[in-house]
Amino acid sequence: MDPETNRPSEAFDSKHFTTNAGTPVSDNQNSLSVGSRGPLLLEDYHLLEKLAQFDRERIPERVVHARGVAAKGYFETTADISSLSCADVFRGVGVRTPIAARLSTVIHSRHSPETLRDPRGFSVKFYTREGNWDLVGNNMPVFFVRDGIKFPDLIHSLKPNPRTEMQEWWRILDFLSHHPESLHVLTWLLDDVGIPKSYRHMPGFGVHTFRLLNAEGKSTYVKFHWIPKCGDVALLDDDAKKVTGEDWLNATHDLINAIDDGDFPEWTLCIQTMDPAKEFDYDFDPLDASKIWPESEFPLQEVGRMVLDRNVDNHFLENEQIAFSPSLIVPGIYFSDDKLLQSRLFSYADTQRYRIGANYLQLPINAPRNEHRDGHHDGAMNTMHRHKEVNYHPSRFDDLQHAKEFPTPQDEPSGQRVKQPIEKQNDFKQPGDRFRSFDAERQDRFVNRVAEKLNGPRVTPEIKKIWLDWWAQCDENLGKRLADMVKVDC
Repeated sequence: MDPETNRPSEAFDSKHFTTNAGTPVSDNQNSLSVGSRGPLLLEDYHLLEKLAQFDRERIPERVVHARGVAAKGYFETTADISSLSCADVFRGVGVRTPIAARLSTVIHSRHSPETLRDPRGFSVKFYTREGNWDLVGNNMPVFFVRDGIKFPDLIHSLKPNPRTEMQEWWRILDFLSHHPESLHVLTWLLDDVGIPKSYRHMPGFGVHTFRLLNAEGKSTYVKFHWIPKCGDVALLDDDAKKVTGEDWLNATHDLINAIDDGDFPEWTLCIQTMDPAKEFDYDFDPLDASKIWPESEFPLQEVGRMVLDRNVDNHFLENEQIAFSPSLIVPGIYFSDDKLLQSRLFSYADTQRYRIGANYLQLPINAPRNEHRDGHHDGAMNTMHRHKEVNYHPSRFDDLQHAKEFPTPQDEPSGQRVKQPIEKQNDFKQPGDRFRSFDAERQDRFVNRVAEKLNGPRVTPEIKKIWLDWWAQCDENLGKRLADMVKVDC
């Protein structure tokens, strides 16, 4: 095997046992010792290597999205949107682009049940001919907060109590009582859709507003939606408890088994578009991650489909080490000024550098499939084979050229340096609209779940009054019903 052309792979396995360095191992069952009863000898390198390697088999689990499953497949463009975007992935109807996707729970640890009431992650990596595009989202179209500076505190409140290691709703309600924009996402999390039946039965959303750019540089705001072919199906509370007792990893098992059986999961990718010139014409801020764009005004447009037809070859290599970041975009797709998105552009890539290493994008599951060349060198676990003597740019000894310029937004940001919330918040209308869209039985279940949380033993009267006031501003009937059910002690 030539190490310059053949990287470590099972395809080059030897027929006998070796050390990591390839040295033959004649006995992998007995340590080297003084006599058969010991003590052991420090010179037994194979023993030391085996134990040291075992001690380092784990990498830090994700702070969020620790419990999840990955799969591979393809994305097929089904509609011509060249007038909106020059992205390679949308270059023509029928074009297929290889993808990898990871579907996950969000808050709890890697070995937590998949039947908990919790948001779900929905991330897709497109291996395009112009680099990787990561569409990193959730199964709910809105988020708890609208500014990334609040994100660490939000996650701390949703995570288990640092003293008891138990998730406790008094902490969640306390933190969110400072953030009325969270009302909207709670109408999803505490609704019937809060526990998906499986990953195959849940939708996905890009959550944020992005931009599409066509070849002429025209910019269009866009939101991304994944619609499951299996239908959007969730578990009610009693059903979830039953499933938990039978198979608390039901969603992972369901996805893997469906793919193994040839029943390939499929989602339709739809977009909503908006003219940036009209972004101030609505009663909500289109860049606010706590708001949806009403489909009555911004209808869904089908653009493609995703099919997952292969399970990963190895859980650690392609699930634990797959890494997503919304900062990975390609020509024809760009960011909006959404402040939550802007903060994620740094944080997601940075957490991968900490969790996996500075060269995480060299791992096969994360590496681009197109020819590429960057100016990054060395660092821990760098596996890029290089022999050139010039490791800087520009140079007269290396004719490395800049890529052809591609369209980017041409609008000019303006304003003073401020630390201020957005002006158009309107936090109560959309949660109220959503509650009123539920049928009577669904409303009953939602009210019961909210009341149960508010009646928790450590939820203070002050916090209860804040939430009762907010829910009443969303919907008068909702507020009255909760007021009758929630005990507010003076």
